Amino acid sequence: MNTPHTPVRAAPARAFKLVVTLIVLIAAAVILAWIATLFAGRVDDNTTALAADPAMVQRGAYLAKAGDCIACHTSRNGKPFAGGAPLSSPIGTIFSSNITPDRETGIGAYTYADFEAAVRRGISKNGASLYPAMPYPSYAHVTDADMSALYAYFMLGVPPVHEVDKSNDIPWPLSMRWPLTYWRWIFAPRVGPTITTSPGDAELARGAYLVQGLGHCGACHTPRGVTLQELALTDADGLSYLAGGIVNGGTAPSLRTDKLTGLAQWTDASLVEFLKTGRNANTAAFADMSDVITHSTQFMTDSDLAAVAHYLKSLAPAHDESAYAYDAATANALYTGHDDSSGARLYLDNCAACHRSTGLGYPQVFPALAGNQVVNGSDSSLVVRIILHGSKMPYTETAPSQFTMPDFAWRLSDQDVADVASFIRGSWGNRGAAVTVSAVAKIRAQTQSPSPSDP
Repeated sequence: MNTPHTPVRAAPARAFKLVVTLIVLIAAAVILAWIATLFAGRVDDNTTALAADPAMVQRGAYLAKAGDCIACHTSRNGKPFAGGAPLSSPIGTIFSSNITPDRETGIGAYTYADFEAAVRRGISKNGASLYPAMPYPSYAHVTDADMSALYAYFMLGVPPVHEVDKSNDIPWPLSMRWPLTYWRWIFAPRVGPTITTSPGDAELARGAYLVQGLGHCGACHTPRGVTLQELALTDADGLSYLAGGIVNGGTAPSLRTDKLTGLAQWTDASLVEFLKTGRNANTAAFADMSDVITHSTQFMTDSDLAAVAHYLKSLAPAHDESAYAYDAATANALYTGHDDSSGARLYLDNCAACHRSTGLGYPQVFPALAGNQVVNGSDSSLVVRIILHGSKMPYTETAPSQFTMPDFAWRLSDQDVADVASFIRGSWGNRGAAVTVSAVAKIRAQTQSPSPSDP
């Protein structure tokens, strides 16, 4: 009886061909990305900014503050703009680079074209693509004139610091840079001003330019997709823009006019006050926003802050929410002792001295929890982090008093934190969901916060 003969090497041969094909395709993709980077539409090289007058350097210094460059490019106790600050991301830790004019370790050897390519296009001097931790999708909107002023400032107004960049802590293969070329093609916008607003409203246009461009507010306050791209880069891209995001494991609230979790209850004047001083009758700055006010917005002119407020207040709400309404039932129960729940007892013991039984706090000193947009947000992580780690108001020139909330990680168990956070999120008319013990335990582990049982 004859049986058909099946070649035993057929399957391995097909697998080998598949592997070779994949290698060839990947190699072609790498080469194409490299070639595309070389011809990425860089501007014509010039050094006119180096001959700039002091007014241009001063203008660049103002723009650098508006862009909050120092916050990311300065490590704790480090020299300004010398880099080394850790930037957390879902793929690992990215360390900011030295952007002082040191010729060996900084950007001193950068031509204007090199500088422009890095800031607006996300391409380093050696041709590698930058991680979008550098907000070049927003900086793509910056004008040529402002780019020249920034170049003049960083070359002539910043002292050079010899500081070698730290290596990023990103595992392979996520550490490969060539795929970022394709990311830029897909998600980074065309370079150049693309701001469109109502004709004749110069203040609105200025506010849109500052928020969408140098301010890069969307980098924190806009939700991101699975490939870490901002879901919208301007309000023309839809209601996702500035609808709230997650940064460093905490909530960045909506900057649109959402009735409960956004800016609907804020006036233009209160928003300007917040950006100038770090506090207003509604709330106080904390976490990453405290750094933004400390290093950036407090130094902006009143007219620019008014423009920012005018633009943000023009944005339609992203969420279908009913307006916040204060409910005095919790305050009455706390005052009369009729609420003996664990959350109420913990609040009275740890929080009420500053935030009061009314939840209204003391304006300009201790922020209100009642109606607070972060307290009412769908994500409770920032509330939990503040309870665990405490918080500190920013120190500003116009509001130098600096009040501090202590940390409670050493004192409160995971159950305690969950109980008091849930109480705060569900009292005085607040409508935030309850916080679980497991959510607190996860945040405590992520932030390496000691618990009361730890030695």
